[in-house]
Amino acid sequence: MPLPRLITLIVGLSLILGLVIWLINAIFRLYFQVSWTAPFLANLLVLLIIGLLGLLIYAFFYYFNLSTRPKSGKKSGRRNIKLPDQKTETAAANLQAVRRQVQQIQDKVAQEALLRKSQAIQESLHRGNLQIVVFGTGSAGKTSLVNALIGEMVGAVAATMGTTQIGETYHLPLPGLSREILITDTPGILEAGIAGTERETLARQLATEADLLLFVVDNDLRQSEYEPLQALAAIGKRSLLIFNKTDLYADEDQEIILKTLARRVQSFIPANDILAIAANPQPVKIASGLMVKPDPEITPLVKRLVAVLRAEGEDLIADNILLQSQRLGEEARQLIDQQRRREADKIIERYQWIGAGVIAVTPLPVVDILATAAVNAQMVVEIGQVYGCELNSDRGKELAFSLGKTLVSLGVVRGAVELLAKVLQTQMATYVIGKAIQAITAAYLTRIAGKSFVEYFRADQDWGDGGMTEVVQKQFQLSRRDEFIKAFVKDAIAKVVQPFNEIWEEAETEGEPLPDLSRLPQIKVELITDQMPEPPAEIEYEPVPKSRYSDWEKPKKYLDDW
Repeated sequence: MPLPRLITLIVGLSLILGLVIWLINAIFRLYFQVSWTAPFLANLLVLLIIGLLGLLIYAFFYYFNLSTRPKSGKKSGRRNIKLPDQKTETAAANLQAVRRQVQQIQDKVAQEALLRKSQAIQESLHRGNLQIVVFGTGSAGKTSLVNALIGEMVGAVAATMGTTQIGETYHLPLPGLSREILITDTPGILEAGIAGTERETLARQLATEADLLLFVVDNDLRQSEYEPLQALAAIGKRSLLIFNKTDLYADEDQEIILKTLARRVQSFIPANDILAIAANPQPVKIASGLMVKPDPEITPLVKRLVAVLRAEGEDLIADNILLQSQRLGEEARQLIDQQRRREADKIIERYQWIGAGVIAVTPLPVVDILATAAVNAQMVVEIGQVYGCELNSDRGKELAFSLGKTLVSLGVVRGAVELLAKVLQTQMATYVIGKAIQAITAAYLTRIAGKSFVEYFRADQDWGDGGMTEVVQKQFQLSRRDEFIKAFVKDAIAKVVQPFNEIWEEAETEGEPLPDLSRLPQIKVELITDQMPEPPAEIEYEPVPKSRYSDWEKPKKYLDDW
């Protein structure tokens, strides 16, 4: 209790106690005097004074309780919206971050698309409609369910798959809910053909944007139905599983199917969110022989919808807005990452052919020195700048030297020479291979080094748990694939071997000590002369332990693959 209120209470009680003592004494004397002349009047006066005293005490405590009692209406209202407010504030912050990221995207089309999505999410923050999406296989009864909920025919109903071609949205009136509710009927999933695949893509997109998902089935879940339902639950989608067309099953079969469904989805959908309905019952023959169409049996679904939306409506909207903002941020980061990779690849390609030109005109006496020549410090600095990491030349040389040692210690240099020599034997004469192998290997090692540094800078200058060794090994394994090696050698012949071949032949016949760089128009002479450092007289390489990973790990599939 606050100190001022505590002091008020003590003073008030003391005052009341003093008044009570004084009144008792005064009443006793007054009663004694009046009772001699008018006993009845004396008794009436005593009752009146006692009543006034009681009223005074009641008024004091009533005021005290009123001022200290929490105002339940306002307090509970703030408590109910506190969590959604936190989520929407986070979503708004995410959108601000997305807008900043969008400014880094060079593709104007992608930039405009992200800005439109950001604006749509921003508008949903203020609009606050509840979005329900009906999702499931083709002709499982999704449109019939929407018709039954709305109470009128709003969509075509047929036994064939693909009846719903696009997502259609309608207003859904539900009793006791003041917020506007929209329900969207989506195309069916698992339909055949290109058109069916396109409709499924649209349906999945609409499902990820829903506040509440109604997943409709007409029997037990197939694996192809279970996977998208589980994936939606994994990204945080609140779902109700609707078992439709129960009029086609006996009561015993209905119970078996409901129990099977509950068992399959028990890890992400509670049993009370699995509902059995008949949205469009088949006509039945009555005693008179007439065919009568029963009314839809959707009462359990309506009751559950109302209960969920009343209890969780605010949270559902806030959760969905937060999810959409996070997904948009991830999309922006992926676009920026792709853009940076393209820029880094251009840098790597430029330096790999520069390095090849350097080695072509100045062959090295020792193969292992190729690693030091191939890993260019300036390339490291430029790749770092692409990823927003400013490195000075000393730091670039340090990183380049460390990776060069790793290439040698892992045997990548000699492995690359052997690998490329085998491929070159099928492409050119032996005497040319002897002159070109170092240059092509240098380009190949430059590529491995550059790709390794891309991973390093993508991880915010962190080599990961396996260190530089594991990253280099992975890039070497990726660069050993037959398709890549053939394409790389073909490119190397065009950019290195053919431009230098004529000069090599003339050097053989005329005994020129060093080819004339001015005769190489494909290579920038000033870059070649600048990029080749003086190799040290002797390089001592520290042994680097081999990684336990001997091959490239296949990428794992994420649950959120929408």
